[in-house]
Amino acid sequence: MKTCHMTFMMLAIAVFVYLTPALAHAAEVKESNYKGRKTLELNNGLIEVQVAPDIGGRIIQFKLKDVEFLWVNDHLAGKMPPPTGVGPKGEWLNYGGDKLWPAPQGWGSEDKWPGPPGPTIEGLPHKALASPRKGSHVAVHLTSPEDKSTGIQFTRSINVNDGGTHVKIHSIMRNIDTKPRRWGIWQVTQINCGDRAGTGYDKEIWAYCPRNPKSIFPKGFKVMYGAADNPAFQPDAEKKMMRVHYVRQVGKIGLDSAAGWLAVVRKGHVFVERFQCFAGKPHPDDASVEFWIQAPGKFDAAGKENVIADDLVAAPPYMEAEVLSPFAELRPGKTYDFQNEWSATNIGGNFPVLDCTEVGVTCEPFSAKMDGDRLLLTGRFGVFYTGYLLLSFFDAKEKQLKQFSLNVNVTPEKPLVLSPDPQLTANVKVPGSAAKVAICTAGNGPYAELARAPIRR
Repeated sequence: MKTCHMTFMMLAIAVFVYLTPALAHAAEVKESNYKGRKTLELNNGLIEVQVAPDIGGRIIQFKLKDVEFLWVNDHLAGKMPPPTGVGPKGEWLNYGGDKLWPAPQGWGSEDKWPGPPGPTIEGLPHKALASPRKGSHVAVHLTSPEDKSTGIQFTRSINVNDGGTHVKIHSIMRNIDTKPRRWGIWQVTQINCGDRAGTGYDKEIWAYCPRNPKSIFPKGFKVMYGAADNPAFQPDAEKKMMRVHYVRQVGKIGLDSAAGWLAVVRKGHVFVERFQCFAGKPHPDDASVEFWIQAPGKFDAAGKENVIADDLVAAPPYMEAEVLSPFAELRPGKTYDFQNEWSATNIGGNFPVLDCTEVGVTCEPFSAKMDGDRLLLTGRFGVFYTGYLLLSFFDAKEKQLKQFSLNVNVTPEKPLVLSPDPQLTANVKVPGSAAKVAICTAGNGPYAELARAPIRR
């Protein structure tokens, strides 16, 4: 992760004078109601996070302005979980949203979790505490009941700051048993793949996750459930990317991705999850990322063939983007921490996500070319913070030479598209020894690189 440094005090003053973005809406947390259910809402004017403690401590919805990313089961809207945490026939009550599970999943052994359903961990109410504003952020803290069957208890904190679309999630797993336990933290996020009419599915939903160039899997991923030739899973060898297309065929894959991010694109809006990577450490299923396609079809699990009917009730249109921590070897009373972040942005169409940093995504490569004494820039991006753009120049040895501000404000609500317009860089004088240029964002977020490219002459 590279950071852009402000090297000239006069530049900093000038930027503040004429490019200061609008003041960020202050983040707040309050009691709310989402689809007939009591929730705690975290909101900063850009994003809204709805947390439902009563149904397994879920994040039930995540929004960028009016755009909702998470699938929610409308058939269970407003309904409280029964005391058992499961349905009348012992079935899983799939409320939707995002939740924590212990990993690995499996049957017939106490070191594998035989859910869902997981009545205690994800079916019963969690204790919730809304944290008052500290500095520029607010938080909600959740604590699950103690689960005797797995010997663990989850807690997690959900944090939202001013001026950006980041949601920081800190999860903790504690061994409440009298003997050692070995589990991974498994965060399962259900992405809505339904069409806007609610009568079918959206055929243009794609997820992206970099494959590990040193993967233990021959193809960079493994098929866990469903057919090996499922058209949902499309590895891109040239870009070393796994592309996942929501189609109506059930299936699941796992990747030992070491890039630390995944992204889902829907109608030009992007949901991004960034997470800690622990290359070389044992993971449940040998995977750091898994994708499940909820759709009709057959798959083997729990020692039997399972059949999902072809209707929108039995097979509601959603995709699970799942992130797994390494295994934690927990002695009684000990804890293990895992952290990840969500972000959201608008890229202006169904473009692929090629790269991701802490401040945004790249959808069309960043390029820089000299045309006489003018620098021409191209690229398409989505940013996670409101702010402005900077250009930072480097020589062939990566030494920073100079920095310029561009008269461009950025926001997660709109795509950032650079076209080869000389007026964009009219105030930029490229140093003669410059070999590379980075485009950076600043303002309400960190001073950090969005992309870097060689300068073609």
